[in-house]
Amino acid sequence: MKPPYRPRDFSQRALQVVGERTGSLPKQEPEPEREKNPHAVALAKLGSSKGGVARAKKRSPEKRKAIASKASLARWRKTG
Repeated sequence: MKPPYRPRDFSQRALQVVGERTGSLPKQEPEPEREKNPHAVALAKLGSSKGGVARAKKRSPEKRKAIASKASLARWRKTG
């Protein structure tokens, strides 16, 4: 669900907020969410569940180890 539209201009936004709080402006109703195509959802789930596993099988153990080491170093660098 999308948040309600708020103008970027400070004065317009203030006017809208005050209007909503006092009841002089009607609140904007959120747009109804669109229904998802069940076939597209099923296809996406199929592909996403295979992706990482298939990628890992293609790589050699040495390459996977190098990638894991690089990721570990990046995580430790963030902490200090």
